[in-house]
Amino acid sequence: MRHIAELPEARAAADPHGPCVADDHETLSNTQFRDRVATAASVLHRAGVRPDDVVAVVLANRIDLVVVLFAAWRLGAALTPVNPGLTDDDVRYQVEDSGARVVVGEHGRPATTLDVGTLTEHTVAVPAVEPVDRLALIIYTSGTTGRPKGVLLGHENLAAMCAMIIDSLGLNKADHSLLILPLFHVNGIVVSVVSPLLAGGRTTIAGKFSASAFFDTVARVRPTYFSAVPAIYAMLLAQPAGPRPDGSSLRLAICGAAPMAAELITRFEQRFGVPIVEGYGLSEGTCASTLNPVTGRRKPGTVGVPLPGQTVAIMAADGALSPPGEPGEVVVRGPNVMRGYLGKPTETADTVVDGWLHTGDVGYFDDDGYLVLVDRIKDMIIRAGENLYPKEIENALYRHAAVHEAAVVGVPDDVLGEVPVAHVVAAPGATVSSSELLAHCRAELAGFKVPAAIVLTEEMPRNPVGKIDKKKLRALAARV
Repeated sequence: MRHIAELPEARAAADPHGPCVADDHETLSNTQFRDRVATAASVLHRAGVRPDDVVAVVLANRIDLVVVLFAAWRLGAALTPVNPGLTDDDVRYQVEDSGARVVVGEHGRPATTLDVGTLTEHTVAVPAVEPVDRLALIIYTSGTTGRPKGVLLGHENLAAMCAMIIDSLGLNKADHSLLILPLFHVNGIVVSVVSPLLAGGRTTIAGKFSASAFFDTVARVRPTYFSAVPAIYAMLLAQPAGPRPDGSSLRLAICGAAPMAAELITRFEQRFGVPIVEGYGLSEGTCASTLNPVTGRRKPGTVGVPLPGQTVAIMAADGALSPPGEPGEVVVRGPNVMRGYLGKPTETADTVVDGWLHTGDVGYFDDDGYLVLVDRIKDMIIRAGENLYPKEIENALYRHAAVHEAAVVGVPDDVLGEVPVAHVVAAPGATVSSSELLAHCRAELAGFKVPAAIVLTEEMPRNPVGKIDKKKLRALAARV
């Protein structure tokens, strides 16, 4: 196999009847998957898709989405996956901004030009297009600072990233991923679909995530790993106590998208017996840049070591690289760094400078070479001239047994400029007061780092990927 786009044919040739991909409704063998991709490619071609075009897909997680992905690549086109939970206006924005020639979606959904039900219609086969040097994906950012930007990822980015994931996770034909993250996000595509399929393994696409039914699904499907965000692990920990569920097939669980408190990792591993491997990366870096070793020393509270083939460094404001222990901006170089932002040369030039991808995250390397994230640069709170990092305050709150989730944001203050306000979700069955948590913070933190207020809430607002939405929290905190 010369290229990822040839994966359906290569798998069918190597193991025609072996399992490939499944969802809640069907299971496809390697041969069936190859044939579905070829048919879908012919349907897309009939709809006008040609090399270098863009195909948009507006679907919830299901086999058809993966089929469209490989069908677009077969034609030399790129795919932009659209969050089906977006408003019609936001869907139109992504479709128009990406210049999509065809929009695959459910019948009746605005912007849809090709109903997903037509993808299995028999039509004339079309030859595969050599995809070298072509665009593979346009992944849209979550848009926390304005309209989402389209991240341009070439096939060279995808191939490099998948090779790193396979090597770092030790994936092989025995591996079986359980996809629970959305496929409009690069983590779901790279870690849970393309990488295991390239390694000779298989993928099961779960339907809508349910914390109460999750381990029933694990026991039935028998996956070897899954990838999730901290919110999912928090929801699993919030389930009523009982006998340990059957997770014996799982050799690891992956955590990404946002830092996970070391205390939560420990609680999960002790309760469910599944090791969590925490990593770090951005869509602009095709997915991941660091990962805690699967077979080596895992250090909860860090996001691991750089993936082979990438250079991860800490850069000071003057552009100099910082030594271990010295905080600064995390920067990344490697074949996984994006081509740029679609139609935004200024933003691209500001983000990728001299080959370094500027992440906007503050971190440092410890003495063992593990990356510790301090916070987002834009989330830093400046209180009376002192720099405060919300993550430090959040970690202190997590050290209280009654804290299930914590998020700290800065709000304007007439005297001090900005002050931290914490939002806390109590652990299931726990009772705790704001005054008790403030006293805990005073014992854990320097006085100027103690939150000005602690707001107890039943749940955190989240963006579509599952990250806590701090923009919404700032608006809520400003009214406290």
